[in-house]
Amino acid sequence: MELLFSTEELGKIEEYKSKYPQPKAAIMPVLWMAQTKWGWLSDDVMRYVGEVLDLPTAHVMGVATFYTMYFKKPMGSHHLQVCTNVSCMLKGGDDIFENMKKKYGIGHNETTADGKISIEEVECMGACGGAPMIAINEDFHENVTFEQVETLLASLA
Repeated sequence: MELLFSTEELGKIEEYKSKYPQPKAAIMPVLWMAQTKWGWLSDDVMRYVGEVLDLPTAHVMGVATFYTMYFKKPMGSHHLQVCTNVSCMLKGGDDIFENMKKKYGIGHNETTADGKISIEEVECMGACGGAPMIAINEDFHENVTFEQVETLLASLA
């Protein structure tokens, strides 16, 4: 796999850098761009981001490992995040998470053998009024039941 941003992507990175007093502040959107492009942030991808932003690899890795939104290993093409914080837990979020683990035979931050589904237990997704809440990739769903989650997952190609 060749690790190169396109000319268009490099232009977007320059745009990000121009929005901040210090160019290194663009690291989070550039890491997100890299994750979107390559699916996860391998050591090689983080080194490349460091080169592009003229930052030490250790700094890039420090940011990437601090935030759980950045994947440090391949995840499923359908990444399911289930909130199990207090509001979601009281409304069945923890049951949804446990049922999904059983259904797919995987645990927290694990991926099915076919690479299609990964699940993650998350602390809070900021939608307590819509509990329980899940996200499938970047699509958020509130007030869900286990059956609705199964229907949503079944509808994915």
